[in-house]
Amino acid sequence: MNPNQPPLHVQGPAPKKGGAGKGCLIAAGGTLGLLVLLGACGALIGSAGGSPGAPQKKPSTTSTAASRATKAETKQPKPSPTITNGIGHEYRDGKFAFTVTKVKKGVERVGDEYLGKSAQGQYVFVYLQIANIGKKSQTFFGSNQTLVDTRGRIFEVDNEAAAYLGEEAKSLFEEINPGNAVKGILVYDVPRGTRFRELRLHDSMFSGGVTVPLGGH
Repeated sequence: MNPNQPPLHVQGPAPKKGGAGKGCLIAAGGTLGLLVLLGACGALIGSAGGSPGAPQKKPSTTSTAASRATKAETKQPKPSPTITNGIGHEYRDGKFAFTVTKVKKGVERVGDEYLGKSAQGQYVFVYLQIANIGKKSQTFFGSNQTLVDTRGRIFEVDNEAAAYLGEEAKSLFEEINPGNAVKGILVYDVPRGTRFRELRLHDSMFSGGVTVPLGGH
């Protein structure tokens, strides 16, 4: 080679066409892969959360029945209404069943103008039916029956006044056979304006007795 000859410049091969298109394909492939990955994640989340249209699980029949049974147990029965006026109701003590049918107040005198007795205050008539529900005869004594006012005062039967009522009263003493019933009148001498709480009735002087409410009559 001639030392004075300048060196030859060697030109490299020309770049191949289509490099830009290859870069686009690589970018498109990466985007597609990202979309596939996001779709897979969405599918997993959807399967974990459950399908909106999937049927709901029905409550257990056993648990529903148990709940109803619990409510039935906790529901308390309503108490029976309290009777405040026992007139017309039957009350029992021992061999006798008593029914007060009427209470009359404001009677000033029993008997007649020649033979009778006047009240210190007023006479109160308690109309009473007495039935023997036992198996043996039993004697009813009016003196065993007491009247109580709303202030707690206790009044005894006025047997003398009752005697002037004659056969109508039958409140001094009356023997009653089993299955029979008699009607009588208990007579009490009480202050005017008295209001009554109850009548205490007994089949004998030794019995526990029964209370008939009068409701302030």
